[in-house]
Amino acid sequence: MSDLRKELNNILDGKRLTPYFQPIISLSNKKILGYEALIRGPIDSALHTPFSLFNAADKYDLSTKLEFLCLKITLKRYVDLDIKEKLFINASPRVLLESGFNKNKTLNLFDCYGINPQSIVIELTEHASVDDYEIIRTYVQYYRSMGFQIAIDDFGAGYSGLRRWAELLPEYVKIDKYFIRDIQKDWTKLNIVRSIQDMANTLNCEIIAEGIENQAELQSIEKIGIAYAQGCYFAQPMATPNSGIDHSLFSATSVHSQDLEYDLFNTIAVKFIIQKIMSIPSSTHISDVMSVFKNSRELRHPS
Repeated sequence: MSDLRKELNNILDGKRLTPYFQPIISLSNKKILGYEALIRGPIDSALHTPFSLFNAADKYDLSTKLEFLCLKITLKRYVDLDIKEKLFINASPRVLLESGFNKNKTLNLFDCYGINPQSIVIELTEHASVDDYEIIRTYVQYYRSMGFQIAIDDFGAGYSGLRRWAELLPEYVKIDKYFIRDIQKDWTKLNIVRSIQDMANTLNCEIIAEGIENQAELQSIEKIGIAYAQGCYFAQPMATPNSGIDHSLFSATSVHSQDLEYDLFNTIAVKFIIQKIMSIPSSTHISDVMSVFKNSRELRHPS
């Protein structure tokens, strides 16, 4: 047995995992909607980070065992901390579909700890491809019928994001932090996030912007109309999270009401948006003008 597998088995057998909690903030009432649970291995272990921990579990076919243990430890800590807000828990669709991840066994955990399913949001990660949408949709409908809500995590960073949204119709979609980073300086990210928000409005879904790290990013996503935010700007993941949020973090967002495009203009040099436009003498025949349009890919012409 390899040293890494032995270490993983020792962690799982000894239940040496610690849940951390990061708040998800409602921007309308400036309160905590809920907490995302994030798991950590022993601090002195090579499997301390979630990335290394779950990669090792995938490698040695222990993902189901790991995810169920994470759920059990997280629920116990959630109850011990007497958290009243929602709990967002991560689950990979692939593991949900495995026979070892028994639905009744999972639901019994919530009964054991006296947790109302309406307090739980199941975050489905996008980092693994799922081909059998019919089965995963059946699982989602089952959990939803029990009172759970569904979220798509890291939207835009993984596989078949739009199809998964259409198939599962989640209550929440969490935009991957890549699209939020420096959004106030990036027209492409701005328009992608705005389009996602427009789709959410149509599909009766709430958007959560992940990875907010500064006030400028917060202002930008708030002006787009995004309802919820998460990131280190508000709080780091903690084993014992704060029960409230410093309201001074929001002070600037309520003072400034300039258009987002205007703010973005202030950060971009003219050379990046200027375009050279062809000029045509007024004596040019219309037929020649039409030829110019038709022969130039950069110009539009009447069809």
